[in-house]
Amino acid sequence: MKYVIIFVSAFLLIACKKDKEAISGSATLDSVKVAQDSANVKNSSEKILVETFAFPTEIKECSCYFARNKADFENEKYIYADDAGKTAYMKLEGKRLVMNLISSSDMEVDEVLTKEIENEDYKISVKGKKIKGEEALLFEGTLTIEKPDGTMETMPVYGECGC
Repeated sequence: MKYVIIFVSAFLLIACKKDKEAISGSATLDSVKVAQDSANVKNSSEKILVETFAFPTEIKECSCYFARNKADFENEKYIYADDAGKTAYMKLEGKRLVMNLISSSDMEVDEVLTKEIENEDYKISVKGKKIKGEEALLFEGTLTIEKPDGTMETMPVYGECGC
């Protein structure tokens, strides 16, 4: 009888361990599958790489320049700059771009800032609202970049326009 109890206890102990291994093994397998699925999703919706750059030396007078946020702006990590009328500068996907402005609102008259830039690879839109106006006008808003394949990136911007 003593051996039967030991045998049954050992059998139950081994059976319980196998159930736990099967459960934890399938959970590990599922989490690996989920990780692989999310990696595939990430690749199918690629983002446009927007890089920071120093203030363009080509800009000599009036300009608008923006960073992702106030901290980056204060640290001069710009993602967009223009000469207040003709030419815009950005660094996208590792390339420094010099593009022609299509349209730009009059910052001194409007409380709202709008800029449209387009070339064969990107359509860029800057929209902002004046938050402070002294010598230079401070703006907060959004910058949207769209590629011909439909890939789109929108981000907040903080910056100023002035002479």
